[in-house]
Amino acid sequence: MHADVKSLLELQAEDGALQELERRRAATVERAVALDRQRQFAEDALARARNAVEQEERRQRELTAKIGAHRQLHDKNLARFDAVKKLREANAAMAQAELTRKVLADEEGELATMNRRLADLRQAVEAQQSAVADVEREQAPLRADLERERGALEEEIAAARATRERAAGQVPRMLLSRYDRIRARRQSDALYPLRGPSCGNCDTAIPLQRRHQMQASGAVEVCEGCGVLLYAAQ
Repeated sequence: MHADVKSLLELQAEDGALQELERRRAATVERAVALDRQRQFAEDALARARNAVEQEERRQRELTAKIGAHRQLHDKNLARFDAVKKLREANAAMAQAELTRKVLADEEGELATMNRRLADLRQAVEAQQSAVADVEREQAPLRADLERERGALEEEIAAARATRERAAGQVPRMLLSRYDRIRARRQSDALYPLRGPSCGNCDTAIPLQRRHQMQASGAVEVCEGCGVLLYAAQ
C-alpha cells in the first residue's frame, strides 16, 4: 500500500475516534440541558406561585386600606346620626350609616375569602419550594456523574487531538487539505477503497485508465459521483 494512502487511513481512523469522543461529549451536554430544563420547569412553577402570592398580598393591602377608610366613614355617619335632632336628618344619617355598613360587610367578607385564598397560595409556594429542593437533590448525583464523565472525555479528546495532529503531519500538505475539506463537508469518512471497478462509497464506475493509474502509482483520486477520495486497495 502506498505510504500516502496508509497515512491517510491512519489519519481517518484517528478522526473517527475523535468524532466518536466528541459525539459522546455532545451527549453529556444534551443530558445536562435536559436536567437544566427539568430544574427550570420546577423553578418557573415556584416563581409563578410566588408571583400569585405577591399579587394577592397587594390586593389584600389595598382592600385592608379601603376597609379602614370605610370604617372611619361609617363611624362618622354613626356619630352624625347621634348628633342630629330632626327626624328627616336622622333618617338620612341612618340611611348613610346603613349603606356604609353594607359596604363594610361586603368588603370584610371579601377580605376573609382573600385571606383563605392567600393561605392556600402560600401553601402552594411551600409545595413548589419542596419540589425544587427534590429536583435538586435528585439531580445532584446525576450532575456529579456528568461532570466526571465530561472531564474524562475532555482529557481523552485532548489526547486524541494530539494523536490526530501527529497523524496529519505524515500526510502531504495538498492531500491533507483535500481530505480535510471533504471530511468537513461530509462529517464522515473522506477516503474509500475502490470496490471492483466502482467507488467504494457510491458505486459510481471509475474509468479503466484511472483505475490502472491508481493501482500502478498508488495515487489518490476524487470520485466524480460523490466527491470522496479513492484509492486502490491491494
